Amino acid sequence: MRPGTARPHYAWVILAVTCVALVVAAGVRSAPGVLIVPLEEDQGWGRSGISLAISVGLVLFGLGGPIGGWLTARAGPRSLMIGGLALIVLSTATGAVVQSLWQFGATWGVLSGLGTGLVGAVLGATVANRWFVRRRGLVLGAFGAATSAGQLIFVPLLVWLFGAIGWRGGSLVLAAIAAALLVPAFLFMRDDPEDVGLRPFGAPDPDQPDPRPATMDALPPAIDDPDDEPVMRRARRSPEFWLLAGTFFICGATSNGLIGIHFIPHSVDHGVTEGTAATALALMGVFNFAGTLGSGWLTDRYDPRRLLATYYTFRGLSLFLLPTLDGFPGLGIFAVLFGLDYIATVPPTAALAADRFGRKHVGIVYGWIFFAHQMGAAAAAWLGGVSRDALGDYTVAFLTGGVLAVLGGMLSLRIGRERRPTLRMAPA
Repeated sequence: MRPGTARPHYAWVILAVTCVALVVAAGVRSAPGVLIVPLEEDQGWGRSGISLAISVGLVLFGLGGPIGGWLTARAGPRSLMIGGLALIVLSTATGAVVQSLWQFGATWGVLSGLGTGLVGAVLGATVANRWFVRRRGLVLGAFGAATSAGQLIFVPLLVWLFGAIGWRGGSLVLAAIAAALLVPAFLFMRDDPEDVGLRPFGAPDPDQPDPRPATMDALPPAIDDPDDEPVMRRARRSPEFWLLAGTFFICGATSNGLIGIHFIPHSVDHGVTEGTAATALALMGVFNFAGTLGSGWLTDRYDPRRLLATYYTFRGLSLFLLPTLDGFPGLGIFAVLFGLDYIATVPPTAALAADRFGRKHVGIVYGWIFFAHQMGAAAAAWLGGVSRDALGDYTVAFLTGGVLAVLGGMLSLRIGRERRPTLRMAPA
């Protein structure tokens, strides 16, 4: 396809393939939680041992971010997608035949964590910033929504599938789904628009002035730095990197770690059944889907720093409210409010990383920012449980999370948006 034709830009094909990959990766990432009860009943393993293996997968899922960023810079997003899907196929297929707890940790922990981490946030951020100038925020929102959709689709599917054909058979079905996705990845995925003779979608003609208004959507693609100094060495000297990583640490702690792990136990403590709490969590996922898409649309039009400040502050107020709520009506209201910005922080964070450190460098830089997110999630998941055991409820944990979220909103306003001279190309 060439510019000037009536056919759609090839970037939309890349968008479709990437969305499907993110849906499958999110579904596989959610599988270990669904496996806990079947493994207890079938294998007789203790919940603490199973949970330890799952936590290894969570950490490696986060580590897949910087590894994926490093690989993307050298091999491109196509190889990253194919390699991650291959690891997912290997982990789910071999995970179907495990006989011991260490084998479960190796397959569903190590291999699955790395595979889903590679086909995760870094892949989406890289694709969005390589293939789109216009609609970049909307595309990032679509990728976040695809992750939400993967959890919404696969969790009930896996509950039914494991009950119908057993957890081993269900694992093989997951392997077959991931293997089937390798076909469109091989056939249609490309690294850069230049590979098909195009410029990024919405990129202005280099011979014409750009008439677009100075919005987030209109920012020009980043200029790559020819300096041999590794980009992460430069990023570590930048306060913006630490602000982005710090606010995303808070994001992971208050979302995946605190609410993602402890929402159902907190609800049970307040007399709500697990099934009803799971319904509230599903409702949260629905509004998460809508909120992430909306955040992408807003990122194209407004200052992403102000969006982040709004999201984090709103999240903090929601967490302050949670300890006072009893019964499904109150928890349902919280699910709607919190779901709207559960991962709405992703589009503005990824966009700021691209603007600050360069379109070609966004994979590796955002990979480490995403790793900070997962470390925040792991810390809050553990400390939330410690607080519950020590104090008898989650009140202090949720109030602390609320304070952290408000702090994250304040820190977001201090993020610089323009690249420093050290990250610009030297004049000819």
